[in-house]
Amino acid sequence: MRGVLPREELDDDGELKLPKMQSLVIMISTNMLLQTTFFIIVSSGSKYAEHLGGSATFSGLVIGIPTVISGMTLVPLVRRDGGSYKFALHLCCVTALVGSILYALAYRAHFLYLILLGRLVMGMSFAQFLYVKRYCSDPRIVGMRRRTTLAGWLVVGQSTGFTVGPFIGGLLFKVGFRSAVFNGYTSPGWVMAAVWLAFWAVVAILFEDVPRHDSKGKGKPSALSRVEDRLGTAARKSTSTTQASSSRRTVADMTTTATFLPPPNGAMEDEQATTAPAEPEPAQDDDTANDEDVQRISARQWAVTATMCWFAMTCFFVLGAWEANIPIFCARTFGGSPFVAGNLIALGGVCTFPFMFANVVLARRVQDRYILAAGCALGLLGLLVGIGIAGAGGSHATLGKLFASWFFVALGFNLASTVTLSLLSKQMPHAWNGKISLFIQYSNYLGRVSGAVWGGAGVDVGMTRYLGLQLALLGIGGLMFMTLWKEMKAKTG
Repeated sequence: MRGVLPREELDDDGELKLPKMQSLVIMISTNMLLQTTFFIIVSSGSKYAEHLGGSATFSGLVIGIPTVISGMTLVPLVRRDGGSYKFALHLCCVTALVGSILYALAYRAHFLYLILLGRLVMGMSFAQFLYVKRYCSDPRIVGMRRRTTLAGWLVVGQSTGFTVGPFIGGLLFKVGFRSAVFNGYTSPGWVMAAVWLAFWAVVAILFEDVPRHDSKGKGKPSALSRVEDRLGTAARKSTSTTQASSSRRTVADMTTTATFLPPPNGAMEDEQATTAPAEPEPAQDDDTANDEDVQRISARQWAVTATMCWFAMTCFFVLGAWEANIPIFCARTFGGSPFVAGNLIALGGVCTFPFMFANVVLARRVQDRYILAAGCALGLLGLLVGIGIAGAGGSHATLGKLFASWFFVALGFNLASTVTLSLLSKQMPHAWNGKISLFIQYSNYLGRVSGAVWGGAGVDVGMTRYLGLQLALLGIGGLMFMTLWKEMKAKTG
């Protein structure tokens, strides 16, 4: 009769629970601002580096290098956070603010590596990408049937960031602002510094952290879920004990009554053998069962985890490569300015918005594996269009064809990235939420930094090779996906 329970009871049941709305909005907004900070320099970063004596490959390194520092920051930060989120959120705000200022000051100082230094400091803020994902799959505050929906909202914020970022960067470059301090190169840094300062104030006032664990459960996000499991197990044991006692009383009554009606010879032994209650099985200690569940991860679960990590890496490799490559390809093929490249990237992102919002709604009814399959198919279509453009030669390439290819790539791989963590969070034990968040985030980082460098060098190595590697990565993921199709089934929502 679960289907007719009122909403409140379903929420109490845990599968539909959500965190405080103001804190959830702050987390999703943080994801959007981080994406904007990451991509606002895409339009003008190569020109900025070139002005200060750098190369196109160096500009790709500037775009991708923050993820290296972010990956180095994660392990000590996770050990420090104690399962909470506020400390990491404050660290994100301050490092994004300082990094943006350093990036903007490189022009005045005429020092190329100050750009890189600013992006390295920003890298510590990008460690927050782990926390926004973990927050939206944390079993203490998010029910199982809400996780893919919240992951969809994160991808909406992600799409907004990589759409607004390049557009604003290209617009600021076009306006120019002829000043040694605030100009087309430095203005993205100053604008983001002001935004992060204001957002930091909002975080300090409105964000409400999750309750901290006690000393025994510190750093273990599954502590609450274990308590709930113990209570449920205790209730089941109590029910079983009550039923067993009732059964024994019934058998005793039957035996007492039977003494007034002596059975035929030999029947007494048969009846006693038939009606004697079986010895109850010893109840398994719940803590032991829980620990065994945590430790005994099946080969199927490890295989699904490896597949999701591969797709997390592939999605961000392809997206990072395209976002770094489009400004360089446009400049060399069409003579396009950073403003044109920024508009192209932004327009592709804007066109994906209706589909991203539709995914948020459909996630409540569609399994994660179908969303992943649809995203991979759309991404494959975009890569094939790109291969066609590269194979036809530069003379047949047009901005329209490039836009069509970018639209399908952006839509497909953003859609596929929605489910990498949410699917695992539904299949793995609650105690593993922190670990699988790290697995997915490191996979994202690996794809983002290597994709950005590969995209910066894409024109130099050849566009066919540049796209061919992306197709190979997607093909390997497709084989893993098809092999594990049945094992990737999970609850909707």
